[in-house]
Amino acid sequence: MTERIADLRAAVLEMIRRGADQPRDDAAFNALALRLFAYQFRANGPYRKYCEKRGRTPDKVQSWLEIPPVPIAAFKELTLTCEPVEHAVACFMTSGTTNPEKRGRHYHFTLEVYDASATTFFKANVLPDVDRLRLLILGSPPDLMPNSSLSHYLWLMCCNFGASGSSFYIGKEGLEADRLLADLRAAEQAGESVCFLGASFAFVHVLDLCGQQGLRFRLPAGSRVMDTGGFKGRSREVPQDALYGLIGEHLGVAADRCVNMYGMTELSMQCYDSPLRRARLGRQEMRTMEAPPWARTIILDPETLAVAPEGEQGIICHYDLANCSSVVGILTEDLGVATREGFRFLGRVKGAESRGCSVSVDEMLAAAGKTTP
Repeated sequence: MTERIADLRAAVLEMIRRGADQPRDDAAFNALALRLFAYQFRANGPYRKYCEKRGRTPDKVQSWLEIPPVPIAAFKELTLTCEPVEHAVACFMTSGTTNPEKRGRHYHFTLEVYDASATTFFKANVLPDVDRLRLLILGSPPDLMPNSSLSHYLWLMCCNFGASGSSFYIGKEGLEADRLLADLRAAEQAGESVCFLGASFAFVHVLDLCGQQGLRFRLPAGSRVMDTGGFKGRSREVPQDALYGLIGEHLGVAADRCVNMYGMTELSMQCYDSPLRRARLGRQEMRTMEAPPWARTIILDPETLAVAPEGEQGIICHYDLANCSSVVGILTEDLGVATREGFRFLGRVKGAESRGCSVSVDEMLAAAGKTTP
């Protein structure tokens, strides 16, 4: 039976609406992943050719673990979509840090699934104890960056969870530092809890500014920080522990109230390292990233792309059911290690570690009749 995309989206939405704390149902996940794979194999031409080249077709694949993941570099070379691009309501693009001339593109034909996934898991990880907070956003709104998935994500959270006074602080001219610092001081003096969120490298700029001006804030109890994005392509990198140390020093927010979000243009879900959620659930595990129940994350051997033995470093690979109209499986260029509850992000793949990714890209482009970039 040929399934309609509307029915598949409805099934994914039903799973998302069961919430972030629903029991992990591996059988239900597997069944829906296989349904999506069958649809994507039929409707996504370049992906179908890649799967056929690897001998992975819907009649042979019995588990989500057998669904061929797509290397993210392929999004820069191919149009990986199940519907005509002219029908897309959004096109999220990668930053082009490595090559500005070639940016990965992820087309969305409705944002209903993306938005439901994003808001449901954000609430569980960043605001598990409150419905709304004033959001101080180190980012640009979508009207300035319409192709940024992060801008859309931040705007979505502002609309759904932002209390009065929530605002973006990166405009056309860059960081609006004076307004931000004034609002931080006003929140401190008024005893108003805030959620300070945005790109990791933007936090470094703000913290450097605080250091240069000798500024220290003590944001009220209930405040929290969420950072995302890392430091790819930046002139300076700050380890996470050091970043959270500076946040504690200059903002007065302890590390156990700092949440790290892991997201990608090629995904429709986000993962979180959230001490706030772990505390609510009574978990003792240290820093670890967790995917939502409608996704699975595995670690693959860099050479063979087989599932890596437990405790060994490898390439992070995600299976995201919210990716209804592109591909479910996404092979990243990130290194990680599996943990009991999820995974730890260890940085970008480099040199020889990327061999498996490179081979997969070559195979995908060859199957599509394109030469290696």
